[in-house]
Amino acid sequence: MPTILVTGGAGFLGSHLCERLLARGDDVICLDNFFTGRKQNIEHLLGHRHFELMRHDIVHPIFVEADQIYNMACPASPVAYQYNAIKTIKTSTVGMVNVLGLAKRCKARVLQASTSEVYGDPTVHPQTEDYWGHVNPIGPRSCYDEGKRVAESLCVNYHQAHGIDVRIIRIFNTYGPRMDPNDGRVISNFITQALKGEPITVYGDGTQTRSFCYVDDLISGIIAMMDQDQTIGPVNLGNPGEYSMLELATEVQKAVGMTTKIEHRPLPADDPKQRCPDITRAKSILGWEPKVPLAMGLAKTVAYYRSQLGLAAG
Repeated sequence: MPTILVTGGAGFLGSHLCERLLARGDDVICLDNFFTGRKQNIEHLLGHRHFELMRHDIVHPIFVEADQIYNMACPASPVAYQYNAIKTIKTSTVGMVNVLGLAKRCKARVLQASTSEVYGDPTVHPQTEDYWGHVNPIGPRSCYDEGKRVAESLCVNYHQAHGIDVRIIRIFNTYGPRMDPNDGRVISNFITQALKGEPITVYGDGTQTRSFCYVDDLISGIIAMMDQDQTIGPVNLGNPGEYSMLELATEVQKAVGMTTKIEHRPLPADDPKQRCPDITRAKSILGWEPKVPLAMGLAKTVAYYRSQLGLAAG
């Protein structure tokens, strides 16, 4: 079986990916600097004979042997990526160069985990892969948005100049167990606030929309993209079901089993009004679309958060 390197492998998505790859029999090297990744996410894998953990930061050259590389390394929540904006940019640029350099040496296929943030505050809805985006290059989110856009450009240029076998996915909002309760994302915020009986904080009037994909569905799409030979991408991966923030708050309250007050706060700078994927390309090329409904995914995520917060099942 192939040896697969997962950078950012101790993160929310990376840990689920490592788990899935091990389940199908692959040898997995999990690389993480633990800036946002957590050891508890991969603790249950440490004794697996096909799993290896490597503490390393991709802004420094990587010296391993691999047949495939999933580049999942980068802080993904606004709280995390704005905490050290320069570090975020370097991870997506210098880190991407190092990952592609490794792929060139090993003749490995690379999948780059890009993001729906490359679309910025979109003027096209839903977002298709041929939309170039509407991004503020000097705004508070630019360290992440523009870093990921450069990373996509690096992948395409290494592919054209050196024949590197690349795959690019654009991940839309994803949720599920192992999301850090304190990462500042909307689902983690809403669930932890509701579980603690605190007011749910909604920014702006709550009419802005997002789509939410359960982690198990996303991992299936990621692996399907890596394993196909039709396109290098980009391909959107996300759930096209669209919810306003007020609708999401109601769904979270149902999942938690209690109703708490909703508290409105000012909308952050450059916060997108709408974000929803067009997944036509994923359906036609990968035969992929999400299967887990929001209510079911929220129930599993709430159960995880109850255990993390030491709360009894409701």
